[in-house]
Amino acid sequence: MTFKKYEWRIIIRILLLLITLIGTAFLIVKGLFVYLVLVLPVIIYQVTEFYKFQRKAHQELEQFVESVHYRDFSRYFDTRHAPAEIQSLREGFNEINTTFKVISKEKETQYQYLQKILELVETGILSYTEDTGEVVWMNESLKRMLQLPYLKTIHSLQRRDAELYEDILILKPGSSKIASARMEKTQIKLLLSATAFQTEGKIYKLIAFQNVNAALDETESKAWQKLLSVLTHEIMNSVAPISSLAETLKNRLQLSASELNNESGIVDDMEIGIETIKRRSEGLLKFAETYRNLNKITTLNLKKVYVRDLFENLLQLMQPTLEQKNIELETILKDTDIQLEADINLLEQVLINLMVNAMEAVKEVSEPRIVLSAYMANNRKTVIKVADNGTGMAAEVVDKIFIPFFSTKKNGSGIGLSLCKQIMMLHKGNIQVQSAEGEGTAFLLQFS
Repeated sequence: MTFKKYEWRIIIRILLLLITLIGTAFLIVKGLFVYLVLVLPVIIYQVTEFYKFQRKAHQELEQFVESVHYRDFSRYFDTRHAPAEIQSLREGFNEINTTFKVISKEKETQYQYLQKILELVETGILSYTEDTGEVVWMNESLKRMLQLPYLKTIHSLQRRDAELYEDILILKPGSSKIASARMEKTQIKLLLSATAFQTEGKIYKLIAFQNVNAALDETESKAWQKLLSVLTHEIMNSVAPISSLAETLKNRLQLSASELNNESGIVDDMEIGIETIKRRSEGLLKFAETYRNLNKITTLNLKKVYVRDLFENLLQLMQPTLEQKNIELETILKDTDIQLEADINLLEQVLINLMVNAMEAVKEVSEPRIVLSAYMANNRKTVIKVADNGTGMAAEVVDKIFIPFFSTKKNGSGIGLSLCKQIMMLHKGNIQVQSAEGEGTAFLLQFS
């Protein structure tokens, strides 16, 4: 509404000038040249006045643009003592400045609010430009976490902690990674999460640092407790009879030679005892060897492999056993072009273990059936599923199924599923189990 007044002033001046020009043309056509002496000064005045009017408006606009350029929204354009022709223009400039001031104040308030929030959170926050590495934000939590009072560029971190610096640089937006940060005397484990955003033509990378030392320690402690519980159970089961038999043999050997000759059955007992000690000792050695083999796999020979080829190899290997045990096998693969980047030998070992477990699970079912399938999940991750219609597992068994040396089989070693889990972790994937008593079991291999 303010600029409407200015527009009307321009329109009126143009109309008056147009009327004067039309009148001049009329006088020329009629040959009334005497009156041109009166009209020409009017035309000159109107043109001069219109130029001055536009010039003043242009000067006012230059001043306004200059104030906007330097973000000087506090500038006030006097309207009370301004010429009438630019008074409305100044009112409009003042309204725009007022709006800019409100927006700027709101942004400043939001900035201060977000700044306070970021200072209060325990998560460390770091933001820097991807092209130059200039650090634009670093909250107090991160300064305390890394014991860094100031960081000008992300490249400055390389001198302090080269490993952490590399982890930050290679971390892609949308991904997370566990990294180590070196302090003066200790190391801490950090969960790094990255995101990227673009503003004013620059790309910024935002990294969140979360200290997960306590969480990892707790998880590791629980894992060790479970492992030690299994180790203690296995070792005690073997050591107890060995100790008892050793005590018995000691007592037998303390008998005199004459008593030993008269008691021929004692020799047989000693042989049986020694054989038992030998057998249980071999069991302990086998247990230790199994534990050592569980930790041997550390590297992968990754290659592109079609899931259909993987299934064909598995069927050729398992078909005779399935037919012998009269087990029906159904294969579901709707998309035959599904590929994986995997170590085919290790992945086959995982599937063989799962198939063997499935065959064991359905041995008491009247119509045993195993379903082998592969598909793309909603998160675009490839999933291979091995399901059976066996007796299923209780909830407490499901919780322990991946613990090393835990087994529900009478002569099971308890490393099969633990090995499967380790292989899947090496593939940056995971293995999950779905089971309930009387409803069968399904193992899902999810690949990233």
